[in-house]
Amino acid sequence: MLCGRSLSGKSTLARQLADALPATVIALDHLNAERGLSSGAGIPLTEWGRTHEIAHDRTRTELLAGRSVVVDDTSSPRFLRDRWRDVGREAAVPVTLVYLDTPIEVSAARHAVNRSDPVRPDVADRVLRDHLDGFEPPELDEDAIRVAFGSPEGIEVLLRRIRVRR
Repeated sequence: MLCGRSLSGKSTLARQLADALPATVIALDHLNAERGLSSGAGIPLTEWGRTHEIAHDRTRTELLAGRSVVVDDTSSPRFLRDRWRDVGREAAVPVTLVYLDTPIEVSAARHAVNRSDPVRPDVADRVLRDHLDGFEPPELDEDAIRVAFGSPEGIEVLLRRIRVRR
């Protein structure tokens, strides 16, 4: 399970992990798009709840079939991470939390760059500000693997760290 602020590099890391493991990526932004919702425009909490239900169901199906899953979401606030752990317990598989610790300033700078890319969907300033202000990083008892911004750690090192946790 990935955790990190918007624009921290979670989707890039999710693809790398999925290729290396191999695993299926469950990306909540993609599920919202399938549902005709734009994460960057702001989505009512009831709709986010439904997206999470769909993601949990798809993840559970993959895990019960013996396949690995990488969850691509901000995973904030904590209760969302706790629910993902419940899904892992239901499928009798370990859940590893990987926290991309990217500074707010970096997320804001990436946001500005992304606005000039016609392919990337925009994130409204209010939506990003609310997310960045309300982001809940993992607490010590969550035993997250922390990936610091700019860390030279490659995907192989991260995979070893994940496997040790299992």
